[in-house]
Amino acid sequence: MEIAPESQAPPSPIPKLIEDLTLLDEVSNRTAGVSRLEMCIQCGTCGGSCPSAADMDHTPRMLFAMIRAGMRKDALMSNTPWICVSCYHCVVRCPQNVHIADVMYTLKGMAIEAKLYRDSTAPDFSQTFVDMVEEYGRSFEFGLATRHYLKHFPLRLPSMAPMGFGMLTRQRMSMTPRRIKGIDQLKTILKKAKEVEAVHE
Repeated sequence: MEIAPESQAPPSPIPKLIEDLTLLDEVSNRTAGVSRLEMCIQCGTCGGSCPSAADMDHTPRMLFAMIRAGMRKDALMSNTPWICVSCYHCVVRCPQNVHIADVMYTLKGMAIEAKLYRDSTAPDFSQTFVDMVEEYGRSFEFGLATRHYLKHFPLRLPSMAPMGFGMLTRQRMSMTPRRIKGIDQLKTILKKAKEVEAVHE
């Protein structure tokens, strides 16, 4: 009696647990100083310490897990780095000394380069702020706010006028930018830093 061979279904593909093996190293290497991102133990202290966590798509802990899993697109499209206010409370409380706020800066830069950030005015606001610091050596609040609102929310400007006028009359804000002393030296330092960064990319 001939026994028919048992029919076998094609083997199921092994699930890809890590989408992008290079993401963790890339974020770590691009973060100023030592990120210690690989030392995260997923304790959640960062999210519990963050005053802005309620407005984030993902807590820092969740975002770091996504980076470890190589979820490049999801990680770079998260609003978490843009909501971070750089208070460094999470950095102070982290038991592993992960440089969380510095990693957020790195992710913002990577999101801008890859054009993966969500439709938001935050990247443009951030870039305008950087441009002004590079030009004057400090923030120029009047110019920053005016440029941002003229570009993105022109109809809101009239409603902002009373507050702006009050800040001007109380000398809490200036209508003209003031450059720091040694601005040329600062520009030289920033130029050199960009050259070093370009070499390591």
